[in-house]
Amino acid sequence: MPTPSDKKRSALGRGLESLLPSRPAAAAPAAAAPKPVVEPAPVAPPAPAGKPLEIPVEKIDRNPYQTRSQFDDDKLDELAKSIAASGVVQPIVVRLGDKHNDDGRYTLITGERRWLASQRAGKTTIPAIVREVSNVQAMEMTIVENLQRADLNPMEQAHAYARLSQEFQMTQEQMAERTGKDRASVSNFLRLLKLPDAVQMHVETGALSFGHARALLALGSREAIESAASKVLALHLSVRSTETMVQSMLHPESKQKKEEKPKQAVDPNVREAEDQLRRSLGLRVQIEDKNGKGRVVIEYSGIDDFDAILMALGNKPGV
Repeated sequence: MPTPSDKKRSALGRGLESLLPSRPAAAAPAAAAPKPVVEPAPVAPPAPAGKPLEIPVEKIDRNPYQTRSQFDDDKLDELAKSIAASGVVQPIVVRLGDKHNDDGRYTLITGERRWLASQRAGKTTIPAIVREVSNVQAMEMTIVENLQRADLNPMEQAHAYARLSQEFQMTQEQMAERTGKDRASVSNFLRLLKLPDAVQMHVETGALSFGHARALLALGSREAIESAASKVLALHLSVRSTETMVQSMLHPESKQKKEEKPKQAVDPNVREAEDQLRRSLGLRVQIEDKNGKGRVVIEYSGIDDFDAILMALGNKPGV
C-alpha cells in the first residue's frame, strides 16, 4: 500500500508531465528456465512508469541548459537542513548521460536546488525520475520548469523567454500558454533585454526592481536610461517617483508650464484672516475665497490638534 509520502511525491511535479512521457518499461521476457541470482549493478536501471530511483548524487552531472545564474546560499542552506531532517519530498528529474559513456552517469533536467542541497546535507543518494529525452526536449523542460518558479530574478526570466523564442521558435502566446503566464507579462520580460548591460546587471542583482526597469524603458535611448538609472540608485527613488521623473524627462515642457503657472492673488483681508486663525489654533489654515464664497481648510496631525479645534469652536472634546 502506498505511503502518504509516496502519494505526495507523485502529486508534485506534474506540471512537466505534459511535456514528455516517462521512460518506457522494458518488455516482459518470455518464459524461460530459472537463471542464477546476479548481484545488482552499482547504478540501478531506469524504473518503469516513472517510479523514482535512489541515484548516487556523485553520478549526476549539472544541467548544461540551466537558465538560472544565481542560487541564494541562505535558502540553499535552509533546504539542506530540511532535507537532512525529512529527506527529498519531490524527486528530481534526470536523463541518462551520453550514450557513448558506459559509466552509468546521469544528467539533471530539473531539480538542481534539491540536488545541491542534498550534497550539502551529506546525502549519498537522491530520489530521481529518469526520462528518455533528446537535448532539445531536455532544454525545453528545464526552461519551462524554471519559468514556473517564483524566485527567478527578472533578467533570468527575460533570458529564459528569449531562449524559448530563439531556440524553439515559440510565439509569445505559446510561451504564455506553456508557462501559465499572460502574454503581456511575457512581452514585458522580453523588453528588459533592451536595457543597457549595466542597467540589466542592476536588475539582476535586485538594486533595480522590475517596476523600475519598465519605467526606465520608456526613455528609449541608452544614454537617457543609464543617466536616469544612476539617479534612481543614488536617490533611492521608489517606482512611482521613477515614473514621475521619467515623465518629466519625456515632457519637460509640461513641467515648465506647470512651474510657470501664475499664482492667484490673495485678497489682503483673506490673508489676514488666515494669519489670525493660524495664530489662534497653532495649525495650518487655508481660506479659499471667491467673490465672498469659499471654504476654510484646517489641517491637523493628531487627536490633540483635533481637540484644540473643537475647543476653539466652543465644543468640549468627546461631547
